[in-house]
Amino acid sequence: MVIKVYLATSSGSTAIKKKQQDVVGFLEALKIEYMQLDIASNEENRQWMRENVPGEKKPTNGIPLPPQIFNGEDYCGDYDTFFDAKEENQVFEFLGLPAPPGSKPTTRKVFA
Repeated sequence: MVIKVYLATSSGSTAIKKKQQDVVGFLEALKIEYMQLDIASNEENRQWMRENVPGEKKPTNGIPLPPQIFNGEDYCGDYDTFFDAKEENQVFEFLGLPAPPGSKPTTRKVFA
């Protein structure tokens, strides 16, 4: 499966642009194959993204903002969950991808 990043190429929000650049830059740095799907210029992409973000993950206004990340048809998460996975060195698990050969297995920290 290929990772799909739904983003808005003509967003007026600096915060959204920064989040999108962070996701795309990180995927490129790890050489993870992905495709960008623009929701600003393509209504089909916008509709698909909005319909496929799970209800419990949608904001209170019901309209999810980019970036939204999918592995094929499977929802991975938004920027905040991506950021958390990145901080915990669990990006491959977050994306539903096998870790690359030779990488260290991740262990979750348990805080008592």
